[in-house]
Amino acid sequence: MSAPDQNKSTGTLISDAMNNVSALVRNEVDLARAEVSENASRAGVALGLIAGAAIVALVALNVLAAALVSALAETGLEPGWAALIVGVVLAIVGYAMFSKGTSDLKLSSLAPTRTAKNVQRDAEAVKGAYDDK
Repeated sequence: MSAPDQNKSTGTLISDAMNNVSALVRNEVDLARAEVSENASRAGVALGLIAGAAIVALVALNVLAAALVSALAETGLEPGWAALIVGVVLAIVGYAMFSKGTSDLKLSSLAPTRTAKNVQRDAEAVKGAYDDK
């Protein structure tokens, strides 16, 4: 330690420590806000995917289903079987899009994990600093 550090009073050291802890807490809160905002943005995209899946599924069922059923029926397939085949294929596509959207929307992916790791690391560092004394 340098000579000026040795002359600091206990009150000054405690004040410096409190200022450092306060700054650390403010920085962690700012990081948490930024991370939650980023995760909320991803949730918005996931909700957009779900809405898009619903729209695509409806449009596909209304426009392409009739054309595909007609094309299959013209190949000699019964119209009922043609409609069933087209409906199953479109349902699979809609389900895949819905599954992707809901998996991206899980609550665990929205939690501020980086902030939690940083807070844990900071707490261990502070604990280690006091254990050394």
